[in-house]
This record gives sequence, C-alpha cells and structure tokens, in this order.
Amino acid sequence: MMKALLSGVALAALTTAAYADGHLKFTPGEGDFNWDSLNAFADATDLSGQQVTVFGPWLGPDQENVEAILAYFAEATGADVRYTGSDSFEQQIVVDAEAGSAPNVAVFPQPGLAGDMAARGFLTPLADGTGDWIRDNYAAGQSWVDLGTYADADGNDHLFGFFYKVDVKSLVWYVPENFEDAGYDIPSTMEELKALTDQIVADGETPWCIGLGSGAATGWPATDWVEDMMLRTQSPGVYDEWVSNDMAFNDARVVAAIEEFGAFARNDDYVAGGAGTVASTDFRDSPKGLFDSPPQCYMHRQASFIPAFFPEGTVVGEDADFFYFPAYAEKDLGAPVLGAGTVWAITNDSPAAHALMEYMRTPFAHEVWMALGGFLTPHKSVNGDLFADPTLGKMNDILLQATTFRFDGSDLMPGGVGAGTFWTGMVDYSGGKDAQAVADEIQASWDALK
Repeated sequence: MMKALLSGVALAALTTAAYADGHLKFTPGEGDFNWDSLNAFADATDLSGQQVTVFGPWLGPDQENVEAILAYFAEATGADVRYTGSDSFEQQIVVDAEAGSAPNVAVFPQPGLAGDMAARGFLTPLADGTGDWIRDNYAAGQSWVDLGTYADADGNDHLFGFFYKVDVKSLVWYVPENFEDAGYDIPSTMEELKALTDQIVADGETPWCIGLGSGAATGWPATDWVEDMMLRTQSPGVYDEWVSNDMAFNDARVVAAIEEFGAFARNDDYVAGGAGTVASTDFRDSPKGLFDSPPQCYMHRQASFIPAFFPEGTVVGEDADFFYFPAYAEKDLGAPVLGAGTVWAITNDSPAAHALMEYMRTPFAHEVWMALGGFLTPHKSVNGDLFADPTLGKMNDILLQATTFRFDGSDLMPGGVGAGTFWTGMVDYSGGKDAQAVADEIQASWDALK
C-alpha cells in the first residue's frame, strides 16, 4: 500500500497492480509534488476496512481526474473510496438525502444548494479549526469561509463547505499582436481600461465585442458583467446582501452597477456591430471579432472557458491572451475576483469522511489535478510549476492575488430570478430599457417568491 511506501526513506514506484486501474497517475517521488504533505497525512491516518462514498457532478475526463485524487487518498489510508458522478447531481443528492441514503461526501457545483441542504439538517459541520486553516492557507481566505458557512436547521451558522476546484470569470481576452501593432498597454485599473476604450475609439477602431445570446439562457453574460461591476463599486458585504436580497435588487447601488455595464454595452462606438447587436449576438460567436483582419474589436470580457470557442488552432498565450478585469483605483476595494467552483461537504457523517476532508487540505491533493489540467485553486502552498498549461498558471495567479472572491451571484439567486428575470432584464436593458425599470421588475420577481 502507498501508506507503507510513503513513510519509508526511499520513495519507490508502486507495484504494477496499484496502477492497474490507471487512477494513480504519478509515482511517489516523481516530479515536484508536495509528497511530504501526503507522507505526513498517510503516517497519521489509518482507515483500513472503512469505506468512503463520494458523489459529484463530474463525468468523463473530470471524473477520471477526481478519481486520481481519491486514489491517492485510498492508497495512503487503506480506505475503500468510491466515486459516483451524475449529470443530474442537483436533483439526485436531494433525493438520496431525503431517503437516508446520502453519500459520505457530496461535491456541490453551487454553494446555494449546499446551503439549502444544511438548513434541512442534511450536512455535518467540518472539523473545528477548518475555518482558521482556510483563512491561513487560501488566498482571500475569509471569502472561502463565508462561502462555505451556512445556517443549520436551528438557524445557527457553521462551516459546512470546503471549496476545491475553482473557475475565474474576471478576465478580459485580447490578441497580443493587435495590442502590439496599435501600441496599447495592458490596463491595471478600471480607470485605465476606460481610458484605453476611449483611445481605441479615437484611433478609429472598436474596443469591445459583447454577445448575450445563449438560446433559452440568453442574457447570462450580462449578469456576469453586472456582478463584476458590483464587486468593483461596492464592498463584499453589500454584494452578499444583494445576492441574498437583504438589499433590494432595485437599490440605487445595483442600478448604478447595471449602468456601469451599460456604459460599455450601450455605446455604439464601443461595441462591434453597434449596441443594437449585443443581445442578439451569440456569446460563442462574440469573441471571433478579435481574430478578424483587421480586428473588429480589441477586447472581450468572458470567463476562463471561452477559448473553446476561439478559431481552431488558436494558441492561448500566443495568438490570444487575457488580463485581469481590473478594479477602480479610486474605490480602494482591493482586487476582487468573480468566479465559480465546487464545494465539498459531508452528507453522511463518518470518521473516514472527515479524514477525506482533511486530505483535501494537503497541497498534494491540489497539485495532482493541477498537473492533469483544467484546475485552479486558491491554495497558497501549491507548486505553481505543476500546472499542465502555463495559461492555467497565469489564471491561478489572478486567483491567488485576489483580495476578495465571490461566487457568480445569479447562480446563488432563486432560479426564477438568477436564471430568469435577471437574464431577461439584462436583455431588455441592452435593448434600451431604463436600468431602474429593469431593476424594479427583477425585484418584483423576488417579492413574488416571498
């Protein structure tokens, strides 16, 4: 077993049988992983004969990756670990919990559902000291404690959720060659970004490509813009009050954030095709103008996944690159980052479940997925050289430099608002409707749920 191998002086290769399932991707001692963190955990943990079940949203390559992470836990502890993935996770985890057949650990794509289950008594608080560990070891640590803290069935707050595997949305994409040819510098503040936007217009060019189209989900890209603007004009606490509707959606501060988005999206000079095309342009097509010759636009604000829709053969870091969607220097709100991520929680208490959550703290548990690809982490002690792609390392630097991290607000709101009136309201606003009127209608949809 890995436990015995890892605690020895020499870190030798595992037996062929240990690799037979293909889940153990790296030989102990191979590469610059933090093997010491796994050694220490293995020496302190013996779960022989115990089983841990994990249920999450990952299928395909991501399932293979999470199984690799769990395989090292199994080999280090002697536990029998079983992962099940489902594309109906959100529905199935509730059914399983209500039936008394929940897995030991569930991986939630959104903290909102985890919070709902905590309020129904379906989650077990994490071990004492976990919050202090997160504050000390995660960039913007208090943000992750806040996001994982929910009220229990008695209304008392506890830390239930541990975030692992994160996505970043606060990015602006551009073509380096276009910037170099025009002599443009990467802006480091929102003031500089707005000045660059005006400079591009003064040069007779168009600064932005923006598209909100997404079939039945049309409008969601604009909600990301508004959320980013809320984080750049208001404190994290105000953002949280807005997301929970403790502050009304039609509050003047929210209306101002909507209008911050409108300053970009409703200006014909700023947007490729003019403001009238924003709502009708599919978000998957909207970045293509970056790659036209001459370019139809110079910048595109979108999350880390957007390169999937770049022209075939585009090399990120060479043909296209990104920079942090900057904050206002004058607002003094630090470097907020908007994103998403998965939160791990105990849904069927056992000593082995708590041990798994302890394992997730080790740098090693993060580094393996980093090396496999498609993974970002706020863990400050990981070896950044292990990222499978330098682009991911650069994104992770943005995450590590964040002073505040907040989850996509629309994903935390009730579906009828966050994936309903907020989406449609942004389409209406992009089409010329007054921001206050749009916010009033969205608040009315909140009120109808109460």
